[in-house]
Order: sequence, then structure tokens, then C-alpha cells
Amino acid sequence: MPEGGTTLYVCTTCRREGDDPEGPRAGARLHAALARRAEGLRVEPVECLSVCKRPCTVAVASPGRWTYIYGDLDAEAAADTILDGLKRYAGTPDGIVPWRERPKEFRSGVIARIPPFPPVPEATE
Repeated sequence: MPEGGTTLYVCTTCRREGDDPEGPRAGARLHAALARRAEGLRVEPVECLSVCKRPCTVAVASPGRWTYIYGDLDAEAAADTILDGLKRYAGTPDGIVPWRERPKEFRSGVIARIPPFPPVPEATE
């Protein structure tokens, strides 16, 4: 599993067409599935990633690496795909997994790629 501060953010408010209005939304179901399987990975629920037209949505971030946002994931079947993609992400120095090595769902579901934040300068006295 990814090391050194990798966080997977899962939109828990994502709703799929056909979701039971009285039951948990697709995003919440995906979060629960990932939280059960993600040993050694920080899985954080978030209320909205603002990608409502492409549910279910996740973002993966790690210090010094590119951040990725993926959508159009299946709430019931995507956990294994996501975890596979994160293993590949962890195997790179910068978070950039070669296109052909990404799970198919990551190739078609990528929404954004955000560069690493620059280091914060240390305060001087």
C-alpha cells in the first residue's frame, strides 16, 4: 500500500442514479468498502469533491507527488481497482503512473491531475 502520507479522499455525497433515497449514497458505500480493505492507507471521507456529474469520485494525494482526481467509479466494484491503482502510484517517485500501467478505470475516469505543492519556506527569525 502507498507509504509516507498518502491519503485517499472519497466523496461520500456522490449519488448514483437509482440510489435508494433512504439508504446510503453510492459514495458512502464506496468509502465503506475502501475503509474495510485499505490496510496502511489513510482513507478520508469528504462531503463533496464538486464532481457531481461523474460519481463516484476519489482523490489521491501524497506530499511531493502529483494529486489525481478520478470519477465514474462503481461503488460496489471499484475498491479493488482503486487499491491496485494506488499500489502503482506508490511505486513511482512522483505519483505519475505511465498511462498503459494505470487501471482501465483510472485511464477513462481521470478528472484532474494537480502538481505537487512547492515546499513551504521555513520561517526565519
